[in-house]
Amino acid sequence: MWKLEPRPEPSRPMAYASPLIAVVLTLASGYLLFSLLGKDPVQAFQVFFVKPVETRYGVGELLLKATPLILCATGLALGFRANVWNIGAEGQLVIGAIVGGGVALHFSEAQGSWLLPLMLLGGMAGGMAWATIPALLRTRFHTNEILVSLMLVYVARLLLSYLVHGPWRDPAGYNFPQSRMFQDAALLPVLADGIRTNWAFVFALLLAALSWVFAEKTFAGFRLKVSGLAPGAASYAGFSEKRNIWLTLLISGATAGLAGIAEVAGPIGQLQPSVSPGYGFAAIIVAFVGRLHPLGVVLASLLMSLLYIGGETAQIQMSLPAAVTGVFQGMLLFFLLAADLFIQFRIKSVARHPAPGRSTGVAATERAA
Repeated sequence: MWKLEPRPEPSRPMAYASPLIAVVLTLASGYLLFSLLGKDPVQAFQVFFVKPVETRYGVGELLLKATPLILCATGLALGFRANVWNIGAEGQLVIGAIVGGGVALHFSEAQGSWLLPLMLLGGMAGGMAWATIPALLRTRFHTNEILVSLMLVYVARLLLSYLVHGPWRDPAGYNFPQSRMFQDAALLPVLADGIRTNWAFVFALLLAALSWVFAEKTFAGFRLKVSGLAPGAASYAGFSEKRNIWLTLLISGATAGLAGIAEVAGPIGQLQPSVSPGYGFAAIIVAFVGRLHPLGVVLASLLMSLLYIGGETAQIQMSLPAAVTGVFQGMLLFFLLAADLFIQFRIKSVARHPAPGRSTGVAATERAA
């Protein structure tokens, strides 16, 4: 028989190397996947991982898609450190887009420089308000924040669909389910000519830096870390679990809401039935691949962004199905969890004992027979 036995002391170097191991195993599995689909694996890898970033515009698209991933994953990582599992960043992103976009639509004739900051604050407030629901239910009624935050994603999507099909639909939009285009004062400026990367990417990098300062240099960050690593010690020290839940859910809600308004005030420029291809869910993978560290989150976001862009390129140039991107994301998370499992545990052989009440001799005789 075999069983998993906890290691006396998990290897720290292997803990940092596990994301690289997961990436290598994902690429190896991708090689097999492309072969089974009848595609040249070498050509597929080039189209998937090299061709999208061969041009300046391609690099700009890489940074553009990495922006919401960095914003969402940075907030989620703080909560995951404290064992607070916010799975609903996608819904908080959508609500942030709705509230911030609503500000732009309400002040559609305004041209002041105050409009864009107000939209960003509105997006963050919307994400925080949506995260308040699982925080309140968890601290007041002991509900599971995983289920509540996840179910609220579908409520947020339906709310957005209702608005763009109904009261916020553009009357001059030929009956398409979309809002009016935002005016120039409500759009994030791009960083350089020839690319679509806007100032939200700079905000994301600043947020990652602030997250590191908060987690490593403040008492509140220390309290979150202790609560995640040693809940018993945190309780003995008097660290409030409810305070950690509220703090982490509000922070992750605000960062997801900021990602939402950055999307609609950036590359989209209006409200549509879908404002995200699943950035809030992909950010969960990003947070774990980045080892819940801000620098790791930034690097993992770039990798996940490359998977998005590469998947789109592969669909166009190699007629690969759209699900390939999701398959790569799933394999990456699977191999990462598998690597972490063997870092924390080891396989041990255990001798099988005879059933109770039966002597060793009788058991041996039965085996011989």
